[in-house]
Amino acid sequence: MWNYGSTISKDPAVLADQDSHVGDSDEKLEREQWTNKAEYMLSMIGYAVGLGNIWRFPYLAYKNGGGAFLIPYFLMLVFCGIPMYFLENAIGQFCSQGPINMWRAVPLLQGVGFSMLMLNAVVSVYYNVIVAYSLYYMFASFQSPLPWSSCLSWADGNCSSVPKVYCNVSGVVVAWTQGNSTCPSSNMITVPVQSPSEQYWNRVALQRSSGLDETGPVVWHLALCLLLSSMLVAAALSKGIKSSGKVSQHLPYSKSFPHIQLILILLIRGVTLEGARDGIEFFIGSKSNLTKLTEGQVWKDAATQTFFSLSIASGGLLTLASYSNFHSNVFLDSVIVTTINHGTSVLAGLAIFSILGHMAHIYRKPIASVVKEGFGLAFIAYPEALAKLPISTFWSILFFFMLTIVGLDSQFTQIEVITTCLYDAFPETFKSKRALLTIMTCSIIYFLGLPCVTRAGIYWVSLMDQFAAGWVLLILALFEITGFFYIYGGNRFIKDIEMMIGKKSFCFWLWWRSCWFFICPGITVVTLIWSLITFVPPTYGKVQYPVWGLALGWCMVAFILLWIPVVAVYKLMRAEGSVWKRLKLLCSPSEQWHPYLDVHRGERYSKTTHGFHVLKLCIFSVYFNVSFQTLSTLSVHQYKSCLVC
Repeated sequence: MWNYGSTISKDPAVLADQDSHVGDSDEKLEREQWTNKAEYMLSMIGYAVGLGNIWRFPYLAYKNGGGAFLIPYFLMLVFCGIPMYFLENAIGQFCSQGPINMWRAVPLLQGVGFSMLMLNAVVSVYYNVIVAYSLYYMFASFQSPLPWSSCLSWADGNCSSVPKVYCNVSGVVVAWTQGNSTCPSSNMITVPVQSPSEQYWNRVALQRSSGLDETGPVVWHLALCLLLSSMLVAAALSKGIKSSGKVSQHLPYSKSFPHIQLILILLIRGVTLEGARDGIEFFIGSKSNLTKLTEGQVWKDAATQTFFSLSIASGGLLTLASYSNFHSNVFLDSVIVTTINHGTSVLAGLAIFSILGHMAHIYRKPIASVVKEGFGLAFIAYPEALAKLPISTFWSILFFFMLTIVGLDSQFTQIEVITTCLYDAFPETFKSKRALLTIMTCSIIYFLGLPCVTRAGIYWVSLMDQFAAGWVLLILALFEITGFFYIYGGNRFIKDIEMMIGKKSFCFWLWWRSCWFFICPGITVVTLIWSLITFVPPTYGKVQYPVWGLALGWCMVAFILLWIPVVAVYKLMRAEGSVWKRLKLLCSPSEQWHPYLDVHRGERYSKTTHGFHVLKLCIFSVYFNVSFQTLSTLSVHQYKSCLVC
């Protein structure tokens, strides 16, 4: 990698396009910081522990061998999860900028930051809808008995809490009960039925249409819950991260990780139920299938879930870390948060499967027949199990309250990514209008989410979840690690990290160099290729998406990733000189790449050092044939140095 002092970019494509607000005069603009360490850690954990821990991980564990899946899952945490989390955390804390301005380190790849911004915009739209689902179910739980505990007036003739079995007696079909043993099994006719919770989800909560083609009207109770979710997010973020941090810290249930508390309560209740042991053994016990470890799909699922669960390459970690104290121990913070995240996944799996085991015991079914994926687990299987518990109303309120706060914690950060990027671009404009910026952002997200609360809304939510939140993260992660360790320079960035946490031994960095240079890129590339090879068009249950719906999904992916080549080409076109010279300049850090506050810049990024580099640029400007237009893009401090030169 080139020496920093000789490669500070002087090209207009680098200097003019970067945010020049943080200059000599604008350095005095204060950037928010977390009030204390507790706010920061609670927000980081709240963002990491999301809905995927509760409904995605348990199903993946069940599908991939139960307890055997924990082996690749935690190996991926060690070899890829913690290193990538450490990397993103360090980048955000070092430059105190959002996902776009962090690419001042490698201006050519600034489009990756725009892609992260677009990804958060898309994800926040449908994530807001999922929070609305949780709010609706929480409010619906304030009834006794629970409305989905039996087939009521909203149900059709196919609704039943028990299987419907008929017996063919001499050509006459009659109803058969379990106590009647005179019907041979060959004459039994089992009629498929839907449970009350499944019909309540489809016919009452969603009012689901037959497919994406049939949009239907807005489901108003969901639209109101969506509005409430948007209002809660806007209120929590109205004053920036300080207000959201206080929400996380000062609520009574938040001082010791609310998600873990609620999961532990549900787990304690679950293990006391009859049949819970069967569910837990199915999850991580004697019924685990170690032979699954020989299948590549298991390792691919472990890697994908690690990226998805830790929200790597989505921009959220960078945003939260950008408000952290410069000398915070970013390494220790990363290890703590990632370990808690994966531990929470295991606890959630135990809680879920203990109650599913009880449910299978009641219905006298194998556990595999009651396990569902995604929305089916959270809004069909689990509500049905809760309805069978004593004091079912209390447990249902508790469960959906947990889903709501887990979803809101993640939504806080996704909205904060958007507002942070706008604030970093125009700090003077939005300094006194942070609340207005947040309200406007939440309002736009709300209106964009309205199509997702129509009768076809669940199809849109599932489509966006499948396309936007899948292997797009892998592509962005690959660009991120390539940009900072193969272009900016791994050794240079390690020196940046040591400015924050102090000098470390060669042995300490040997492990992280191995992960960042070889292991993480290798795992990411293999997982990405495997995901593309094994990709199948998404469905919602048995409902197939129309061709135009799948095309929209791919357009969504293109809309997110298109910014990477577009911004790179734009910067190359604006640069001067030969193609190689342009490329070299755009792969060099701009002058705005440094710690946000001058007091943290040290000798490597001090103004004196920068002035010396500018003088060198002026001296050699004739040799490089740099136009006056290029010099005119320099800051006031640089320009004065040029005059002296």
